[in-house]
Amino acid sequence: MQLVVARIGRAHGIKGEVTVEVRTDEPELRLAPGAVLATDPATAGPLTIASGRVHSGRLLLRFEGVGDRTAAEALRNTLLIAEIDPDERPEDPEEFYDHQLEDLEVVTGDGTVVGRIESVAHLPAQDLLVVRREDGGEVLIPFVHEIVPEVDLEAQRAVVDPPHGLLGEETAETAQPSETAGAEEAEETAEGEGGGESPGQESAR
Repeated sequence: MQLVVARIGRAHGIKGEVTVEVRTDEPELRLAPGAVLATDPATAGPLTIASGRVHSGRLLLRFEGVGDRTAAEALRNTLLIAEIDPDERPEDPEEFYDHQLEDLEVVTGDGTVVGRIESVAHLPAQDLLVVRREDGGEVLIPFVHEIVPEVDLEAQRAVVDPPHGLLGEETAETAQPSETAGAEEAEETAEGEGGGESPGQESAR
């Protein structure tokens, strides 16, 4: 299966380096020199990583065949996609790939069914589980251990211990616009306009 591991940002310098928005918790594995990555759009790749370094807290990558600023800038907003084994798990037991969380049943500690995980929203502050309720409504649940103490992939369920009001109708209705706006603002400030849907990412509690 395919896993989005980064999005290319603006060009850095004049030798073909680019900033990247990392979308994996294992950049040292997924974004190592020599890695060959598919792209979205597909016409931009595949790209082979020639080198990488951290500068002012941002990861910079250089790709084989991309030797100047013009060529680097042409890759802006391109998604970098790695091919992984669908049975592979992140090394940290507290981390999960998005596709492993999607469609899990969400229940409270007493067994009350909340709904099913529809997707995972990756915001700057934390990850949120987007849960579709049985009545068709939606609730956003922070994916932190205090609120989601158990994820059982074998049982295909996630147990939540929500604070008062989190699962209430008013919270579900009002939380979505503000969180969505936060996601949009984060996308705009990350590396300019653009981006795309992710085949998969990693989420950590």
